[in-house]
Amino acid sequence: MALSQAAVKGWYLVHKWTSLVCTVFLLMFCVTGLPLIFAHEIDEATRAPQLAQGIAPDARANLDDVVKAAVADRPGWKTLYMTWDEDKPLLYVTVGPTFGARAEEMKYKLFDARTGAEIQTAPLDEGVMAFLLDLHAHLLLGLPGELFLGAIGIVFLVSVVSGVVVYAPFMRKLRFGTVRKDRSARLKWLDTHNMVGIVTLGWVSVVGLTGFILTMSLPITMIWQADELAEMSAPYAGAKLPDRLASVDRAVATVRAAVPDARVSFVAWPGTDYSTKHHYMVALAGATPLTERLVNPAMVDAETGRLTDLRQMPWYVKAVFVSAPLHFGDYGGLPLKIIWALLDIAAIIVLGTGLYLWLGKRRVSLDRRVLELRTGGMSVPEPAE
Repeated sequence: MALSQAAVKGWYLVHKWTSLVCTVFLLMFCVTGLPLIFAHEIDEATRAPQLAQGIAPDARANLDDVVKAAVADRPGWKTLYMTWDEDKPLLYVTVGPTFGARAEEMKYKLFDARTGAEIQTAPLDEGVMAFLLDLHAHLLLGLPGELFLGAIGIVFLVSVVSGVVVYAPFMRKLRFGTVRKDRSARLKWLDTHNMVGIVTLGWVSVVGLTGFILTMSLPITMIWQADELAEMSAPYAGAKLPDRLASVDRAVATVRAAVPDARVSFVAWPGTDYSTKHHYMVALAGATPLTERLVNPAMVDAETGRLTDLRQMPWYVKAVFVSAPLHFGDYGGLPLKIIWALLDIAAIIVLGTGLYLWLGKRRVSLDRRVLELRTGGMSVPEPAE
């Protein structure tokens, strides 16, 4: 059913102003996101760690020794997280002054997962790629910047929906891909903007939605903490952090024995965001390309080393884990990343042409613009340039 003149006018204004509000931020996303798509490849070419040769591939370092080495140069500091690399025998260890340390207080170290030897490399949270990621995800402002970008994500999704409502009827009056080169320069840019926008519609919707989900990771984590994590820790209500922690090496071995087909993705220490005050949380990932990004928590009593709970993550936490690789095209190897990069460039073209059309706008009434949209610009004479 065709929209009325008033409805088209309303949707046009929504699209115009939501697009203007988020265009500068979207350009920042696209420009910074382009190298981030290839972050792994760039790191491999510029700062790949050198691993010792001649070591059995199934060798495993004693995790307790790794924990001691991680804080050896910082007396009193705590190990917070230990993460296994998906492709290489590497362990990423996060340490902080307390178990409740803020992100900016944390330090990161790298170890050989086979030998436990520390690998000297450039700091993981420094360098050009780390700066671009911080700008892309937080505007260099930490949590406030992340939440602000989440609001921009909502505005962007409204812009996409309103753009489809306004321009889909208009585009049906033209053959797909038509750019009317025999008309005014402005009309050529408008056709280019609309055509590339429709081509990239699915991609920008996916990237925009996954980006929004990622900005909501802290609220989602807090919901999980108040819901399922609270349920898992209910038998330990009121318990304090153990004075002496059980062996993390034996805790991980216990979980591996209970779930031999799963891969250990990371371990969260007691008192951190992904665990309780009385447990190690051993995150288990699947072995297939579809499930390797999803983790399920195994809770190990940090005082006795006993496995106390093993369950699935709720859907809203799974959405966060799935969104990160999908946002950067990290599911299908280099071919998918190249496709993501080409679509990113196309999105920059859409944003650039949109800015051009706005900055070079004609003094034409809103009613006339709506009439042009309803007729495809074909039955309305163009004013002189």
